[in-house]
Amino acid sequence: MTQAKRNSRKAPVERYHHGDLKMALIQAADQILAEHGLEGFSLREAARRAGVSPAAPAHHFGSAAGLLSEVAILGFEELAKHLDVDPSAGTPTQRMRMQGVGYVRFALTYPGRFHLMFRHDLLSHDDAALQAAGDKTLMQLEQTIRAMHSLPSQQSLDTQARAELLAAWSMVHGFAHLALDGKLSQLQAATPSNGLLTDVLPKMLENRWPDA
Repeated sequence: MTQAKRNSRKAPVERYHHGDLKMALIQAADQILAEHGLEGFSLREAARRAGVSPAAPAHHFGSAAGLLSEVAILGFEELAKHLDVDPSAGTPTQRMRMQGVGYVRFALTYPGRFHLMFRHDLLSHDDAALQAAGDKTLMQLEQTIRAMHSLPSQQSLDTQARAELLAAWSMVHGFAHLALDGKLSQLQAATPSNGLLTDVLPKMLENRWPDA
């Protein structure tokens, strides 16, 4: 065997010992989802892109669900950034509308992650880090709803506030799916570039939650 072939065979092992293999696999999976969606994902392709053996993903994550859960955590972390609105930026109602636009902007920017994050059949149900990331993201919306209703953090959401939280989440989540699935194509054709985020969605949110 030539020296070049020996070095080639050793490369995945050396990357493992360098400690970057796990992140390389997560980045590879994220890239596959961004390019081809959930239908194009496979552990074998993730391993190929990371430059390791097909058995490496299972060694680090146990299963496809384990690896995809790590990508979903990245998604929730990025979504949290899109929901991060300065507390001084207008009234609580105005901030909630900004968060709604941020939610959809995230979905349109990271469609692969967005479709994955809520596919519980593809993720690890017992992943504490995934659960924490999802809860933290939802809490950002909840805190804004609390501010709208003047509810302290230690008090449970009342029926009205809980219904408002679900209504806000459902509206922007559904809007994001319609946009990603091309169901708004006729509307989008008559709307200026990026108009869904700058005109249509803000107006929908304002009609549902107008300024006092």
